[in-house]
Amino acid sequence: MRRVVFNQKGGVGKSSITANLAAIYAYHGKRTLVVDLDQQCNASHYLLGKERATRPDNAAGFFEQFLSFRLLLKNPEDFVVQSDFENLSVLPASPELGDLQSRLEQKHKIFKFRDALRRLNEHFDVILIDTPPALNFYTLSALIAAERCLIPFDCDQFSREAIYTLLNSVEEIRVDHNERLKVEGIVVNQFQPRANLPKRMIEEMEAEKLPVLKTKLSSSIKMRESHESGVPLIHMAPNHKLTQEFLQLYKELG
Repeated sequence: MRRVVFNQKGGVGKSSITANLAAIYAYHGKRTLVVDLDQQCNASHYLLGKERATRPDNAAGFFEQFLSFRLLLKNPEDFVVQSDFENLSVLPASPELGDLQSRLEQKHKIFKFRDALRRLNEHFDVILIDTPPALNFYTLSALIAAERCLIPFDCDQFSREAIYTLLNSVEEIRVDHNERLKVEGIVVNQFQPRANLPKRMIEEMEAEKLPVLKTKLSSSIKMRESHESGVPLIHMAPNHKLTQEFLQLYKELG
């Protein structure tokens, strides 16, 4: 299963959701890979630590090899790093991804990532892709390569207005490039159940038949603590309310 976590808006929790869902899949015995395509490298640093995430065999190195005329390319699995958590591996990002983007677009390398993930499917049961907050070359590559799309949402009015554009973009990519792509749903993040605005906004979205998932992820300082320690919630605080919500999301997604 190949899932992309995507929203063009930053700060909605893409990396946190990607990393913690991946950790739960791995915890339940699934061979799991996180592919980090965001040049900010948040998911990579979270799961590997900054020192281990900083290496030449990263996502930038993977894409850069397609700009040359080398006949022998490195295998996709050569760019994968095993984390300290059982069954959980990472293909780390790099700040250099931003510099490569225009060159990759000019060379029309948009399907190389899809081919690589198909090969990695031989080694992993679950692949989750963290994407940058933009519909750029890397996000498009991920949407072409994935089977499912999960959309984080933070109950912001601007985010809500952008959801329709985002869903239309995903549908266009599905029709033009990837018939297997399916929007799994919108996952509400940093939810405050006692606040009137988030509750009203979600009710309106559900009334408009938007695919809002039942599971809501609460706002909690525990997530920041998890980032700082480099330990996903399932290992750091398995009984915490937010961890239990992630487990419920895992069950809802299947």
